[in-house]
Amino acid sequence: MRKVWRIKDANADVQNILASALSISRVTAQLLANRGITNPKEAKEFLNSSLSSCHNPYLLKDMDKAVSRIKKALADGEKMLVYGDYDVDGMTSVALLLSALKNLGGKTESYIPNRIEEGYGLNLQAIKKIHRTGATLIITVDCGIASFKEIEYAKGLNIDVIVTDHHEIMESRVPQAYAVINPLQGDCKYPFKHLAGVGVAYKLVKALYEGTPYFAEDFLDFVSLGTVADVAPLIGENRILTKYGLDELNRKARVGLSALMDVAGLTDKDISAGHIGFALGPRINAMGRVGSPQKAIELLLSDNKEESLKLARMLDTENRNRQKIEARILDEAIAKVEREVNFKHHNVIVLASEGWHPGVIGIVASRLVDKYYRPTILISLDGKLGKGSGRSVDNFHLFDYLFKCKDILAGFGGHEAACGVTIEKDRIGEFRDKINQEASKGVKEEALSQGLDIDMDITLNMLTEEVIKEMESLAPFGADNPRPVLASRNLIVKDGPRQIGKGGFKLWVTDSKVTCEAVSFGRGNLLAPSNGSGVDLAYVPSINDWQGVQSIQLELRDIK
Repeated sequence: MRKVWRIKDANADVQNILASALSISRVTAQLLANRGITNPKEAKEFLNSSLSSCHNPYLLKDMDKAVSRIKKALADGEKMLVYGDYDVDGMTSVALLLSALKNLGGKTESYIPNRIEEGYGLNLQAIKKIHRTGATLIITVDCGIASFKEIEYAKGLNIDVIVTDHHEIMESRVPQAYAVINPLQGDCKYPFKHLAGVGVAYKLVKALYEGTPYFAEDFLDFVSLGTVADVAPLIGENRILTKYGLDELNRKARVGLSALMDVAGLTDKDISAGHIGFALGPRINAMGRVGSPQKAIELLLSDNKEESLKLARMLDTENRNRQKIEARILDEAIAKVEREVNFKHHNVIVLASEGWHPGVIGIVASRLVDKYYRPTILISLDGKLGKGSGRSVDNFHLFDYLFKCKDILAGFGGHEAACGVTIEKDRIGEFRDKINQEASKGVKEEALSQGLDIDMDITLNMLTEEVIKEMESLAPFGADNPRPVLASRNLIVKDGPRQIGKGGFKLWVTDSKVTCEAVSFGRGNLLAPSNGSGVDLAYVPSINDWQGVQSIQLELRDIK
């Protein structure tokens, strides 16, 4: 699919101001401007971000009530239960809070529902099991904000529930829990609204640890894992917490995480947000999708090298299993799209089938979004009921569109970019028609054209190793803070292309003054231009270190 290049407007005035005040290049100054940072004070804070600039956890609504109730449970020796979700965000949240409470002497256990048998969030059967253990306080992490009847049921059993969550709130209603900590509550004064579930759990621990000899910052490695894997925006506080969490991972990884890095082939590498997103996160996630999430928790908390390596290999095996299942479903889903979807009338892809593993359909939905650039919801059928998972595109708030279809759905939840749904099999056609009808009213055609956001048009001589190192100071990169993409025009392919890897190629381009190596690693199905042809390139610049020799390399994102 041909991409529309969306090049940010250059701001010469801001370039001059920031470049002069911070002694940085005009390229880096423009990158800051593109991220909404236009004055020297903001720019300095961004480039030199500190944990001290994070917000007071007590600004979160109900934080005082939650801390008071947990301290009472600790003092009275009550049994507490940390209830989480089966994705990386949920599992790191459980590991974080479980460890923190045990440091304080708490009698604490954890519970993560089985994705296939129990589904997402609190459920009545789980609460019955928890009641039999004698627990009198449940603390949810990364879930609970929509668990109205379950929390009422728990209250009837004399179990208090503290909800910590970050998901969207329906119709401004929250459950009648003992305390509800979610920055998205309308009357919550917390300035940063984009914390991941593990970020909210961290804030609770930060408040709990005040006046104790313990430090919540010891858990920032968990925060970085969960935040990046959940594709939370890496801006503001998330970026700061992730940055310091990555430092912690690289300085001294926990025994379990160190074993996982070994299995993932990351030993002795400088772990970045990209390594979490593409190597560590998927292996942890696989246990929640097709394995046992409890094994992932055991790995996160393990301090035994031999046991950690055994668990890490188990996660790796489950991830390979997940990949095989995913590949089969993807082939089937693509065939269905080609048969059933008319893109003149369907802005949203809705597909359903029996035999689709509900644990991997969210990933497959992401693959279809990449291929067709349409919001996609896949539904796994089991008898008369279907459970679905969806992924969206830029500028299409998936949760809002599900809300317009709430009378058709048996249940739903999520946020702007991803969702989960439950629906009766007989109503899937009705749902498909309704969400597409609503999308046809509210979505302009250009919003469904795949775009490539480009930070700046530059000439090759503006790229130096010093400038590229400056650009790295904007890291960690991720959602809402992507790696800088630049464009250079009117280049000539001087040498190549030469095939590398699977579907990749390498070539050299010149503007007659400067020559650079450009490389495609097989992403985006780019077609290699012929030797001698003229090209415009969109790319991420990097420094390639080959046998001790450093050179500038352009990692291609698109070619025209």
